Amino acid sequence: MLEYQPDAVIVDCTVGQGGHSLQLASKLNSDGLLIGIDVDPDSLKVAKQNLAGLGCQVQLVKNNFGNIAGVLEALDIQRADIILADIGISSAQLADPNRGISFRFDGPLDMRLAGPASTEGQTAADLVNTLYEKELADIIFQYGEERRSRAIAKAIVSARRDNRIETTTQLVEIINKVFGYQGGGHSQKIHPATRTFQALRIAVNDELGVLERLLEAAPALLNEGGEIAVISFHSLEDRIVKKDFRANKDISVYDIITKKPIIAEHQEIKSNPRSRSAKLRIARKLADSRRKDKNEIESYRRFA
Repeated sequence: MLEYQPDAVIVDCTVGQGGHSLQLASKLNSDGLLIGIDVDPDSLKVAKQNLAGLGCQVQLVKNNFGNIAGVLEALDIQRADIILADIGISSAQLADPNRGISFRFDGPLDMRLAGPASTEGQTAADLVNTLYEKELADIIFQYGEERRSRAIAKAIVSARRDNRIETTTQLVEIINKVFGYQGGGHSQKIHPATRTFQALRIAVNDELGVLERLLEAAPALLNEGGEIAVISFHSLEDRIVKKDFRANKDISVYDIITKKPIIAEHQEIKSNPRSRSAKLRIARKLADSRRKDKNEIESYRRFA
């Protein structure tokens, strides 16, 4: 799907354990370079092992991919041929109870993608125990698109008056009461806690802000003919990517390769159920890109 030469520079902004990188970089020769960025040190350790046999140069960097420009500058790399970002959280992160990302496991209410050992940033517990009720409701509604956000925020604030909310189980129980859910079957297609947990994780990690910073930086970092590919897993992310690609197309910076997002086929969904919500969009930097000032680009992004 992505087009590049064997000596290309590929930036995997969310290298994880190296799955996408292994496929992409296997086509590179000894002059090619793979740069893998991830905020999670545990993932980087696994990626280092999984990518050890590649025939190209490999640089793994612990950083936030919103800082992609700084990462490339530190490596003395001027331009890239491929920029890939898989915005979804990994199965390993989701299954780790110590991270507190999933409502299915009892664990500390952390949710930082950098891991529970990180000393940076607020945890989900910090947010639910300190934010005003309206702030909580806004986060749950905006990032989780949860229609019962106000009721959930009110229940959280009420519960924390008695005891600090420290674990995923505590938060799930609060949300379940709002929905009158006692386990087993429920009228919703998804668990009542799904959207609230998603919203808090996005807020804790500033996921939408990080994505926007990547998209803003990408045009200046791509070689002419270079491609940016973004895999998103919910409508908020996909909307941001779609608007950015369209805005850059309107000012002759990008050609949009995927007129409609590419979605997983039935067989892939069967083997990996989480892929059912994945959407891939790809854009290519034009050779005759006209540079616009920042205000004009932002105007296009806002109204595209």
